[in-house]
Amino acid sequence: MPVLNERAYLEHAIESVLAQDVDVPTELVLALGPSNDGTTELAQRLAEQDERIRLVDNPAAHIPVGLNAAIRASRYSTIVRVDAHSELSAGYAARALRTLERTDSANVGGVMHAEGRTPFQKAVARLYNSPVGLGGGAYHGSSQEGEAESAYLGVMRREVLDEVGLFDESIRRGEDWELNLRIRQAGHRVWFDPELSVTYWPRESWIRLARQFRATGAWRGELVRRFGRRNGIRYFAPPALVLLVLLALVTGILQLTGVLGGAVSLIVSLLVYAPLALYLLLVLGVALAPRGGGVRQRLWTTLVLPTMHLSWGIGFLGGVLRGARDTVDASRLGTRNTPLP
Repeated sequence: MPVLNERAYLEHAIESVLAQDVDVPTELVLALGPSNDGTTELAQRLAEQDERIRLVDNPAAHIPVGLNAAIRASRYSTIVRVDAHSELSAGYAARALRTLERTDSANVGGVMHAEGRTPFQKAVARLYNSPVGLGGGAYHGSSQEGEAESAYLGVMRREVLDEVGLFDESIRRGEDWELNLRIRQAGHRVWFDPELSVTYWPRESWIRLARQFRATGAWRGELVRRFGRRNGIRYFAPPALVLLVLLALVTGILQLTGVLGGAVSLIVSLLVYAPLALYLLLVLGVALAPRGGGVRQRLWTTLVLPTMHLSWGIGFLGGVLRGARDTVDASRLGTRNTPLP
């Protein structure tokens, strides 16, 4: 479990891990980044209370670096990746181990089920769980078991990780997708089991959400630079929306200044404004749909959905054009979380 500034979530995440009932020895290796909110002190206290918890340092604070440090320090033949912002469902580990054996897979993952406490977080969680929000990846709600492109978090055979190499430490986001690509290229199977469920708690504020999605989009753009068409077509929808918005702004300026007029202006308006109008109707439709929550949650939905798409798309375009370089998820830095009840 890589950990950075997760004081509000860490104890709940650890409890869900240690509560897993399996008939083999277990340990929990925390890779501690340089937190400034008391997370490290909390982790040390929890480690003193349970000998199954072990600590390693991750001074770089990068997720793949921390994951590799934890994997190298681990002692057992199966690696269960977990997240400090998540909670494993009861029976998760036991089910995953059975699925690994039943399907002869190298990596098994399940559903990322987002939850929220505030109206904002509930709006984000609802969109995480919707194909409209994150593009319909299997782990966002599919009920069909089978081979998969990637796996959320992942329960992995250590021997396969040793064979293909651990996480690529030059990739700050999307490192799981790239690892699973190498696993599949080596002839092994990645499997999705919808009976496996992990509760994920999204970012708690609009600015943190925008930062998270911009960074994630930048690294997907980097992955497109590196691996081209191996990336699914759904990844290109948000940058297309960004380009459409930019085109609409340019068109509007040209029309206001009289540069663009007549029949040409009408045709361009239909081509540019109509798709944007349909997108706005989609946003409103999602916000007003049944089970969309209270008024505040619905209002947040109208802001959160385009924020997710546009932030991701802007990051993606930057990642494709100049590479992700040293882009980090700034939403995880410098936080001051309040412990949950």
